[in-house]
Amino acid sequence: MSVDWSAVYRETYQDLVRFLHRKVWDADRAQDLAQEAFVRALDHDPESPRSFLFTVASNLARDEARAAIRRRRHLTLIKAEVEDRSTPDPVEVLEQERRAAAVRRALDQLSERDREVLLLWDAGLNYEEIAEQTGLALKAIGTTLSRARRRLVEAHEALEGRDVARG
Repeated sequence: MSVDWSAVYRETYQDLVRFLHRKVWDADRAQDLAQEAFVRALDHDPESPRSFLFTVASNLARDEARAAIRRRRHLTLIKAEVEDRSTPDPVEVLEQERRAAAVRRALDQLSERDREVLLLWDAGLNYEEIAEQTGLALKAIGTTLSRARRRLVEAHEALEGRDVARG
């Protein structure tokens, strides 16, 4: 059976970009990596195209992180930001950046498995696809997700200096 990649693209692209963005924390790079994942997938005829794409994308993001670490060791990077023509409220921008940074720090506190399961779920994968991507047993996905969510909340609250309220 041949894969209808145009249909897979329409149904999966946004979820794939969102997943990659939470791995590389750069929207443009996430889009580039999503496109690269589709290009690499075109030569294959997988049983589960969506899961296959997330596997390729995950590997691309991992390679991207390794390359970034190598570049940081050898280069000083200068990043120029292009300002949008409309000037947003600076207080709102700062608050959004603070929240995003807090979530990143909390995600960094999680184990690789917990982070991966949360990001795959957030990207729209179902339990079967998450199990296939991570190698976990299908029956373990719900429990793993629940525990990962709890750990994320606890990490976020701890980083924010709040006591973890247990109900």
